[in-house]
Amino acid sequence: MLTLYCFGPGANSLKPLLALHEKGLAFVRRQLNPAVFEHHEEWFKKINSNGQVPALDHDGKIITESTVICEYLEDVYPDAPRLRPDDPYRRAQMRIWTKWVDEYFCWCVSTIGWERMVSRMARQYTDEEFESYVKRIPLYEQQVKWRRARAGFPKELLEEEMRKIAFSVRKLEARLEESPWLAGPDYTLADICNFAIANGMERGFPDLVNEKDTPRLIEWIRRINERPAARKMFAETPRDRIERPAQSAARSD
Repeated sequence: MLTLYCFGPGANSLKPLLALHEKGLAFVRRQLNPAVFEHHEEWFKKINSNGQVPALDHDGKIITESTVICEYLEDVYPDAPRLRPDDPYRRAQMRIWTKWVDEYFCWCVSTIGWERMVSRMARQYTDEEFESYVKRIPLYEQQVKWRRARAGFPKELLEEEMRKIAFSVRKLEARLEESPWLAGPDYTLADICNFAIANGMERGFPDLVNEKDTPRLIEWIRRINERPAARKMFAETPRDRIERPAQSAARSD
């Protein structure tokens, strides 16, 4: 039995959600509410001591980290529709793109998301309420990030993160000029993992992602949204739980 603990279909939670739908696997979806810090409750920290989603429970075995979960599903269910190339070179290309999104693309978008969304939420609490929430966060680095969000991110940092986002957008557009999918001719985890961050950027970053400047990126995003698995994933999510890019990336694992 598979149980996925996640937020809505955005950022890191979207990766295994879409992979599960693409592979046609039966699973139980346990959607946590970040607005009440449900992922920092003691019951969930027994599942993932870091207090982060997504987390996959496979018959009592817990797998964390969104991209690792996707690779795990490929290893355990090789006969389900494949999202990883058989060819070693193309598989390496896929992993280059999943590594890049995890180590670069996700983080710059996440910082802007924290500034736009989380900072407002962090400031609505009294000092006492805020500290009580922060003390429940297992990771010290996340505690620091929450306090930074409450105080406001430095202007220089935000400018640098926007530069990185612009670079990321150009990189994706250039790659999609060469092939229909990021790792080559086939749709793979490279596309799912980058789509998790890029989906909705036409609304969240319209100066960077638009029909004029990034036509191939826009077309790629729309193609993935039109896939039956993506349609099913979004259809199963209440409209008020579908996250925008800056909002969802703020809640990365």
